[in-house]
Amino acid sequence: MTATQPLIRLEGITKVFHADEVETHALSEVNFEIQPGEFVSIAGPSGCGKSTLLSILGLLDSPTGGNYWIHSDHVENLSISSRTKIRNREIGFIFQAFNLIGDLTVYENVELPLTYRSMLAGERKKRVREVLERVGMAHRAKHYPAQLSGGQQQRVAVARALVGQPSILLADEPTGNLDSKNSEAVMDLLRQLHGDGATICMVTHDPRYASIADRTIQLLDGRIVNEELRAGV
Repeated sequence: MTATQPLIRLEGITKVFHADEVETHALSEVNFEIQPGEFVSIAGPSGCGKSTLLSILGLLDSPTGGNYWIHSDHVENLSISSRTKIRNREIGFIFQAFNLIGDLTVYENVELPLTYRSMLAGERKKRVREVLERVGMAHRAKHYPAQLSGGQQQRVAVARALVGQPSILLADEPTGNLDSKNSEAVMDLLRQLHGDGATICMVTHDPRYASIADRTIQLLDGRIVNEELRAGV
């Protein structure tokens, strides 16, 4: 897969945590690119730095060292308000724990990211309906998260990630809290979204799901130790 301009580029990314005079090197000299329309999985054992890397990609955390570009924007040079704007407009998050708000309906949970934009109510309504239809949850729009199964909650979380029409979806162990049937359903949904042109970066420890991506990046002790392309890509 080729493109003139990568959507994401990381050069020499490091992350060091300090606690009680102990240094923990979560990431060390991480370098890679993600092209528009690519599906990348980040795999490896627990504690290898996968979620830390995804947090940096999603602008939820900052690296200790190195450079990060999204489109052509050098993230380290951006103000806090600019980073927040990019996070809201360019990045869709799918979390293992769903992170839905319990006292909001399905519709309200999905609409929430759009309320931070200067968007007319009619446009918000149109977008929410479209993404709920897309993930097969339009019939549950008035329900609350507690009234849904785990698989249904994750579908709502995917809809919330999609509603802002982001440049990239970041999925952190999206099947981690699901049984095998619901896991397969969510992964089928991600496959469909990728087939429709979505750019996805997914963290997983499950090799079955890592292998559906165009490319798998293997992390161990905070370093990239291997990259594999899926056959036919």
